[in-house]
Amino acid sequence: MKVRYLLPILFLFACNSGKTDDLLKHKKWRVYDVTVPPNDPYNNNQVSQSVDLKQGYYADAYYQFLDNNVFIATIDNKPDTGRYSLLSNGKIISVTSANGSRKQEHLVNITKLDENNFNMKVKSGDFHFILHTRKE
Repeated sequence: MKVRYLLPILFLFACNSGKTDDLLKHKKWRVYDVTVPPNDPYNNNQVSQSVDLKQGYYADAYYQFLDNNVFIATIDNKPDTGRYSLLSNGKIISVTSANGSRKQEHLVNITKLDENNFNMKVKSGDFHFILHTRKE
């Protein structure tokens, strides 16, 4: 493919990632619900775990995306800092340790993102869950 055709395509991808970053940044995204992804086959253990996670681990959880790709996850008033980057045209978030090492990388699929709502598909144990968050 010629460079003159490739540059506009790359620009479009960069714009979508930039819009995603703008929507994520400088907000406190509090978890209010944990559900099973709609296309997953029914699994009673997964459904039970989603209820347990909502009432337990994610009962007091929020996320923040800041300048310089800084990511803060606060669970039960205990903050943990890392770094984030956007992949796949802003549809996937890569979360790594504070030094940027990908040895402990977590990939999060964005399922919904607007000014007030941010839903993400995460993996916990053997199952995937959708974390539903709202801007505070």
